[in-house]
Amino acid sequence: MMANDGDRNRHQLSPEETRRRVNAGLRRRYRSEQLFRFYGICSVSLGVVFLLVLFGTIIGNGYSAFQQSFVRLDIHFDAELVDPDGARDPEVLSAADYSLLVKSALREIVPEAGSRAERRELNGLVSAGAVFELRETVMADARILGQTRSMWLPLASEMDLWIKARSAGESGEDVGGRISANQRAWLERLQADDRIELQFNKAFFSNGDSREPELAGVWGATKGSFFMLLVTLLLSFPLGVAAAIYLEEFARRSWWVDVVEVNINNLAAVPSIVFGLLGLAVFINFFGLPRSAPLVGGLVLTLMTLPVVIIASRAAIKAVPPSVREAALGIGASQMQMVFHHVLPLALPGMLTGAIIGMARALGESAPLLMIGMVAFIVDVPSGPMSPSTALPVQIYLWADSPERAFVERTSAAIMVLLAFLLVMNATAVWLRSRFERRW
Repeated sequence: MMANDGDRNRHQLSPEETRRRVNAGLRRRYRSEQLFRFYGICSVSLGVVFLLVLFGTIIGNGYSAFQQSFVRLDIHFDAELVDPDGARDPEVLSAADYSLLVKSALREIVPEAGSRAERRELNGLVSAGAVFELRETVMADARILGQTRSMWLPLASEMDLWIKARSAGESGEDVGGRISANQRAWLERLQADDRIELQFNKAFFSNGDSREPELAGVWGATKGSFFMLLVTLLLSFPLGVAAAIYLEEFARRSWWVDVVEVNINNLAAVPSIVFGLLGLAVFINFFGLPRSAPLVGGLVLTLMTLPVVIIASRAAIKAVPPSVREAALGIGASQMQMVFHHVLPLALPGMLTGAIIGMARALGESAPLLMIGMVAFIVDVPSGPMSPSTALPVQIYLWADSPERAFVERTSAAIMVLLAFLLVMNATAVWLRSRFERRW
């Protein structure tokens, strides 16, 4: 017994040794916490740096697309050239060769361009879209024939890039690779005469797609995305909410319900291109719906968004306290009344948030739309869900694949427009949750 007490006394630590070991352990723990905090700060900082680089690159490449170079020309609307019969027939006015009016105005300014090659270079200063603007002017008011009007017409894309580079203080040598020495001299002369200026690029927000970069716009793709999201919202939200209510409130637990729940969770993780293949096989090949139609795109995006809406809606229903259900049933409400009069209003903010987040995901998808033919070149702005159309992500893909250098800034500008829509939708989801959510 005395031997055991002696062993304990030998192994017993002094107060100083105990304090030393405790302090050493605390230092190790604090050092580990500080190291973990340092790693977290570095990770967050690295993510912020990459995000800033991404946004800086997009904005740096795309902000110039919101401006367009225009040249002021004195256009003489020659009545004999546009309407030789003088009948003011709309078909004759529409079919007239308005490019000759632009060429004549350019030769008035640069009369020394005598050879055929020089005249070709001179005519290449102005965009091909100037012809359409002159036609619309005459079609709107035929009384302009025989008069001379000073009009601002868009420059060609290469000239536009060179003007923008010069306005930014650059030499323009690396931008104007396809501009000849004569064209540079003529542009400098026009600038000196105050005939060239940068204006807000309204065509970018009002036109559809075009082979000419200076005429290309995002309005057609924006309307196509709107019609697709409208179809997706009208289908996925009611179906998703109804499925969530049934699974949470009415379905009895069985192996069949478990199979459905597992498949819903699996569908939320399926790659989006698989839904595009499904839409191609079902909606186009089987039902015969037209390709490139926002209706088909909306149906495909509905299939992709529906699992997300169901999962978010079920989570919102589960967040409602059981006491709400018990109180409703306790005062004599039926199960249907309890769900639709008490549970659903309280869960609706979370459901709307999930739906908006699903719509934001659908807005940024391009892979399933490529499979159903929405990669086609569509010039006209769609007028409805059945009109041929494209979407903003597909439009970005098409412009990024274009060889013209001016499409680089259009691509970045379209990305900025798409990001703006996504930010608005996510901000709306956050506002709905903070505005209507009740904390229990």
